[in-house]
Amino acid sequence: MKLHHFPLSGHAHRAHLFLSLLGVEHEVSIVDLANGAHKSPEFLKLNPLGQVPVLEDGDVVIADSIAIMTYVAKKLGATDWLPEDAEGAAKVQKWLSVAAGQIAYGVCAARLITVFNAPFNAEEVIARAHSILAQIESQLSGNDWIALDHPTIADVALYSYIANAPEGNVDLAAYDNVRAWLKRVEALPGFVAFEQSVAGLRKAI
Repeated sequence: MKLHHFPLSGHAHRAHLFLSLLGVEHEVSIVDLANGAHKSPEFLKLNPLGQVPVLEDGDVVIADSIAIMTYVAKKLGATDWLPEDAEGAAKVQKWLSVAAGQIAYGVCAARLITVFNAPFNAEEVIARAHSILAQIESQLSGNDWIALDHPTIADVALYSYIANAPEGNVDLAAYDNVRAWLKRVEALPGFVAFEQSVAGLRKAI
């Protein structure tokens, strides 16, 4: 497998992290976003949206981080990470939707302002970030993992942007359960860290 990746993309990191957690041998190809490589004709053939990550597996091309994790889990029969039973699958899907929704428009958006100069309203997106983090904090009260009693792709989908939330001036100090959960993810065999930038609250570190 070949993963088209960008080190500062949380979407790309979650795909890379999942491949690593499953021990999948794969080549990582860095896409030079700064110089527009994601808009080149060659890349747009892989993903017409011009976004990373993209996974190539022989003749199969999968764009979108959650789609990539779903593909890999299904191909490898990793039902512990992506359950086949209706209830388990629904519980995981709920948090995948949160990753694509509230996390993307809150924690992720706040970080896009400081790391990539995105034109969002900082006060608004930081408030959204804290709203969903409070819900995740509650979900993790008495639970080690977000969806089930073991790690799933839901944990992977949420991890990257929450781990680097301080880069978007989203302080995690009030979320004890969330910070403990981050450490549990980081202790998983095969974990790979999400590259940090000196932005937001990390300026003081």
